[in-house]
Amino acid sequence: MSDAWRATMSESTDKRWYLVYAKPQKEELARVNLDHQGYPTYLPMMRTPRRKMGRRIIRVEPMFPRYLFIHLDTETDNWAPIRSTLGVSKLVRFGMFPPSVPDDLIAALHTRDNASGVQDVPLNAFEKGQKVRIEEGPFMGYEGIFLAQTSQERVSILLDIVGKAARAQVNIEHLGPAD
Repeated sequence: MSDAWRATMSESTDKRWYLVYAKPQKEELARVNLDHQGYPTYLPMMRTPRRKMGRRIIRVEPMFPRYLFIHLDTETDNWAPIRSTLGVSKLVRFGMFPPSVPDDLIAALHTRDNASGVQDVPLNAFEKGQKVRIEEGPFMGYEGIFLAQTSQERVSILLDIVGKAARAQVNIEHLGPAD
């Protein structure tokens, strides 16, 4: 845990974490502007595989699109400027009051961050027997059945090629769920 993070977590026992609902794709803008106003925030980020022009790319995106966490004291912090902060849509409320997020959840999320503050979530978590589609490589377009992960990057799948079942080893990054 970073020193800044420890300081935020131990500042005051009256502080709680709450959810801010950001404008579409403006989570980072909201985070930066709230931080500039002195509000401690946390925006969990993760690596996500995407397709762009037929190629697979890895993007860093918010783990919870449109949401970020803010650390506030109900007694001493001024909550009024939050709603009008650039990038913020509103503070999440159920009825009249915003629910607090458990400190344990925030701490658990934060411990999974790497040195860059990004979570390395497994790109594809397939289960044995799940139908998959090969999205890249020589077997692109074929569908098969996921058998097992054989190493960090390779998996074994069962393909139906000309009416006969054949086992194939492919890179896990070349797979996606079948439609």
